[in-house]
Amino acid sequence: MSDIPSMKEIKNVVPDHCFTRQTSTSLAYLFQSIAIQLIVIAIGLAIPFSVAMLPVWIVYSLVSGTTAMGFWVIAHECGHGAFSDNKRLETLVGYALHSLLLVPYFSWQRSHSIHHRFTNHISNGETHVPLVIGGNGISEQSGGENELAISSSLGRTRYGLIQLVLHLLFGWPAYLLTGSTGGPKYGNSNHFWPRAPFSKKLWTSSWAKKVWISDFGIAIVLTGLVLMIIKYGIIPFIAIYLGPLLVINCWLVIYTWLHHTDTDVPHLADSEFSFLRGAFLSVDRPYGKLFNFLHHRIGSTHVIHHIAPQIPHYHAKEATIALKKAFPKAYLFNSVPIHKALWNIAVNCIAVELDENSGKYIWRRSLN
Repeated sequence: MSDIPSMKEIKNVVPDHCFTRQTSTSLAYLFQSIAIQLIVIAIGLAIPFSVAMLPVWIVYSLVSGTTAMGFWVIAHECGHGAFSDNKRLETLVGYALHSLLLVPYFSWQRSHSIHHRFTNHISNGETHVPLVIGGNGISEQSGGENELAISSSLGRTRYGLIQLVLHLLFGWPAYLLTGSTGGPKYGNSNHFWPRAPFSKKLWTSSWAKKVWISDFGIAIVLTGLVLMIIKYGIIPFIAIYLGPLLVINCWLVIYTWLHHTDTDVPHLADSEFSFLRGAFLSVDRPYGKLFNFLHHRIGSTHVIHHIAPQIPHYHAKEATIALKKAFPKAYLFNSVPIHKALWNIAVNCIAVELDENSGKYIWRRSLN
């Protein structure tokens, strides 16, 4: 595994200050996202709640959900310990933000840590673990042959469209409720219910109790939303909250799907896997200045985030430049525009098969 640098080599090239957190700076970025969202909501409240304005409300959801994605990224940093050295403040911010977005904070923190520990592991990975041709369903996700047959039967365009709809609209709630696309090691998990009939393998030790604590935050927010509907009606709820939330969920899937999937990015078994090898299989992509600004560079600095998730986003660009300069052969960046990249993986990343020569699981596009 000499083609992958050691953590010591990485820390030798990434400036030391990149690994430090400044609470005031983190809070400044939080207030920046709050200010932007308040402006967007104020604009939304000036739009009439009428059927005639439906096209405007669709645009509003796209805009509001895109700006609010910044809250998701900040809560995500809290979950990694990258927000502040004040852990009580960090937990409070992350818990509040994720609860407002109907994300069970501690449950997600646990499953997301598994995702980081086993990035692109063929069986122990968590989220976007592919189906395997010849998989046994125990140590690998079986069903690769069936999926290839379905894609062949539907045709490239229809299959790709269906995959986009399934992933972007249903992928996130399906993952929270059933562990969909998670690796076979943890079974059908539920981020709200750490007991039977769902698998309990993710929620070891004190984590089951933390799932209930996560649920408490969700219950408070749901109560507030019900009161909002009672007072203002269902239409304002859909327009101001639900529509943008669906867009936030789409952005979340885009980031996780695109940064751990591509036609030339393999998955690994135990014999080939290490934490750093998996981390270096993350892919940075070009989101442009606007989305990088709104989303705190989560997409264009994803590789360094997986290598050292404690690095705050405001140091991630500098750390990425140092990483790319020192290890150009290990660092992955795909310059394909985001919409084209999404279509590429939707139609081509169907199932993987073990390559006996390399020991890696490689994407197959057809049964032939």
